[in-house]
Amino acid sequence: MDRINRKSPGRPRSTQSHQAILKATIELLAEVGFDAMSIDAIATHAGVGKTTIYRRYSGKEELVADAIESLRQDIVIPDTGYLWSDLDELINSAAQITLSPLGRQTVAMIISTASKNSQFAQIYWTKYMQPRRKAFAVVLERAKVRNEVQADLDAGLVFDMMSGIMLHTLVFQPTSESWTEYIRRALNLLLKGAST
Repeated sequence: MDRINRKSPGRPRSTQSHQAILKATIELLAEVGFDAMSIDAIATHAGVGKTTIYRRYSGKEELVADAIESLRQDIVIPDTGYLWSDLDELINSAAQITLSPLGRQTVAMIISTASKNSQFAQIYWTKYMQPRRKAFAVVLERAKVRNEVQADLDAGLVFDMMSGIMLHTLVFQPTSESWTEYIRRALNLLLKGAST
């Protein structure tokens, strides 16, 4: 019986290669920073060709945003039935991600790069911040339905202010209480006027 020669399909995108690219990107970010890092260097560090990277990403900004996102946890929308329990879950989740040495280093890089590179800032806003802002809005919408906060409370503004407080306390750490306690106290002050 003759063998039938079949043309094999093109080489599939390797999950292993993709993980190597993301890992190399994070490592180079830590070593040389965003500005000094190149796609060539990432490819060499990951052991892949540049074309493998460009098949997935349009440029360095998109790759870096994706690499940072790979370090983060999936978006969780808590639903405990009570606003403050939901907020506690969000605060604790943020603490786990942000307070590690790598988390602190990543936040510093994000702020530094986004302030100088508007393309990176826009990609990061779209891929990372917007989904979390929308998830936070769901938490506040449920609280509105339960009459825990005023119906006209601006969820986006509350999220932005909470993010600002979290960033502030990463740089200027509270000394008399934990990071999570400080964030909770600040949010309590922020939301006190919005409670029904």
